Amino acid sequence: MFSFFNDLPNICSLAGLGCALLGIYFAVLGNFHFALIGVLWATLFDWGDGIIARNIKGRTEIQGAFGANLDSLIDIVSFGVFPAVFLLSYGEFNPLFLPGAFILIAVSTIRLSYFNIYGMIDKKTYRGLAIDNNVIILAFLFLFEGLFTHTLFSIILYVVLMIMPILNLASIRTYKFDGKWVYVLIGYVIGMTVIYCCIN
Repeated sequence: MFSFFNDLPNICSLAGLGCALLGIYFAVLGNFHFALIGVLWATLFDWGDGIIARNIKGRTEIQGAFGANLDSLIDIVSFGVFPAVFLLSYGEFNPLFLPGAFILIAVSTIRLSYFNIYGMIDKKTYRGLAIDNNVIILAFLFLFEGLFTHTLFSIILYVVLMIMPILNLASIRTYKFDGKWVYVLIGYVIGMTVIYCCIN
């Protein structure tokens, strides 16, 4: 098993897992700005591992299969567990937020299980909204947190985070952001990191 640590895409995936863990850690502490920075970098590493894997020559089928499974399991942490913990923490761990947290984790697990079996509709199209988009939208939404009272924004956050799972499981076609879009994501992540560091 240790041999898979020599595979650069897997190292990239694990770096993303570390960022997601930091995001969860800061969310529990109530430092939501740093939490979002962590998960945004996890998203960037998630995009990066696939790009690296597609451009490495000589990877075996076993390495590819292992990497795909590793990536999928890490996605559950980054895009399922993280937003669930974020929601619970922002809701001050009120039991009313537990159903929402469960839905976020359950839907991410269902979507990734479906994707692992059926894949994409075609090379450019997903069925439903990809779950990495959830935290990208969450980070943008949280920019407006200061305009509302904590109670009101917690309701807004809850509602928005419950709309996303519907879109994740919907039969709608969504475009796969790939290729040059990675430069847009890099700019977004760096920009949001600077903004949230300044706000914090």
